[in-house]
Amino acid sequence: MEDRPVPGISLAATPSGTGCVECLSGDGPGWWLHLRRCAQCGHIGCCDSSPSQHASAHARTVGHPVVRSFEPGEDWFYEHTTKKFFRGPRLPDPQSRPPEQPAPAPAEKVPADWQEHLHR
Repeated sequence: MEDRPVPGISLAATPSGTGCVECLSGDGPGWWLHLRRCAQCGHIGCCDSSPSQHASAHARTVGHPVVRSFEPGEDWFYEHTTKKFFRGPRLPDPQSRPPEQPAPAPAEKVPADWQEHLHR
């Protein structure tokens, strides 16, 4: 990738944590399937398959259109306005949630029938 700025991506923003900010603060059922990282501010939110879909809500509310997967081994970006995936620059570490952190998580909040609560 070229060394020019990419709209919606900050090379200085670090992740807000290792879990969905809103789920951990008690907004919604409190668990997620996968995590997404806002490429502009570092906000960590839950994916659209998760019950609360906090990453997309963040993009709509704050106007930050680009997310990056925050899952181990994944480095794709997604632009909400164009609905396209792309490869982008390396963001500040960490690149993902800790590999030992389960998915879905946090384990103590995940219901036994969690698959029935996913958005498809």
